Amino acid sequence: MPTYKQFPLADTAEGLTEADILSWHVKPGDTVTVNQIVVEIETAKAAVELPIPWAGVVTELHVEPGQTVEVGTPILTIDVDPGGASATPAAVEEPAEEEMKPLVGYGSKAVVTQRRARKGSEPAPAVAVAVAAPPTPAPVAAPVAPRGGYVPLAKPPVRKLAKDLGVDLHALTGTADGGVITREDVERAANGSAPATAAPSTVDSGYDPATRERRVPIKGVRKMTAAAMVQSAYTAPHVTEFLTIDVTPMMEFREKLKKSREFAGVKVTPLTFAAKAVCLAAKRTPDINAVWDEQAQEIVYKDYVHLGIAAATPRGLIVPKVRDADSMSLKELAQALTTLTDVAREGKTSPADMANGTITITNVGVFGVDTGTPIINPGESAILCLGAIKDQPWVVDGEIKVRKVLQLSLSFDHRVVDGQQGSEFLADVGALLADPAMAMTY
Repeated sequence: MPTYKQFPLADTAEGLTEADILSWHVKPGDTVTVNQIVVEIETAKAAVELPIPWAGVVTELHVEPGQTVEVGTPILTIDVDPGGASATPAAVEEPAEEEMKPLVGYGSKAVVTQRRARKGSEPAPAVAVAVAAPPTPAPVAAPVAPRGGYVPLAKPPVRKLAKDLGVDLHALTGTADGGVITREDVERAANGSAPATAAPSTVDSGYDPATRERRVPIKGVRKMTAAAMVQSAYTAPHVTEFLTIDVTPMMEFREKLKKSREFAGVKVTPLTFAAKAVCLAAKRTPDINAVWDEQAQEIVYKDYVHLGIAAATPRGLIVPKVRDADSMSLKELAQALTTLTDVAREGKTSPADMANGTITITNVGVFGVDTGTPIINPGESAILCLGAIKDQPWVVDGEIKVRKVLQLSLSFDHRVVDGQQGSEFLADVGALLADPAMAMTY
């Protein structure tokens, strides 16, 4: 007798309440092993791959890609005893609220959870992860995904591009290994030149021809970012200061490092120097690395720097952290920033990598912008903005010369950081970038 278990959407240790199903890695009839990745979801912070804690045969997929699901909702059913060899009366009487074993990457939290009660309805019972087998074997259910259960294979950035361009992934044939749909496949489809494998898309793109407007649901990273920015803007009194500096010596030093044997193969950018400067300057002005605790009515000073780097990704704005950046050498910082950027671009930044920062850098200079007035990330007290480095006239020893000029801006929480401390920190960062040799005096 088969034994069926339902796999619910779990809280991935970040206070998750709901998530979007991005793609299934399995289909009904597939045999899976313990901790095998079965589904990729998108939370408000990251794309996360979920493993299943049991071995068996998948019998049913309860949700389709693109659907938003609440934590605790069953998303997959698995037959953990397809041969029926181990079925016993005890197995049939198995408790409905069995605690799932810890999943790889989840931590030790139990997955069984109470679903949120809907307004005007009775509270929903806890989701059972094991159900008694029926008297006769249940037929294998067809997947709920449209078009006969076909689930297109594509990475999250490609899915977002397809959504933005109004391209139905179900109508495409992936050209990468294993039939994975690539960015190029989506772009060709948008231009009307991609091969189709299914009927034309009937997915609602949100576009109304009558009004010539397109409506996009607010969810995922965009929803989280909006909530965080509103919270910060309306709770922390922001002050922004500006500083323009000559970074010609820094750019010359960068060229020297490129030729250095120690830095061979290491990508050193202006952001690398800024990260090091922030860490050094924060030691002289610890207020900048502190945070206001409203509930405890305390200011918390932190003797470490978890440096956030604002990154624009296909999924939206995220801020992954470089842990203990203040303990790293310039070379180690350069390597950490390269890894952080590569992971973010691939959409693989985990929720844990975006939590508990102490100060952030945002680099609008990569877009050719001179400066900005950034909003502080919740849980921090300051954010430094780097502008574009441009050739501009500059007075050097009484003469006008063309120099490499950079504009900095610093937003800080005036509850924690006074004008003096904010100005001193910004001046220190500017001095270190204008003359990296100043680091020898810190």
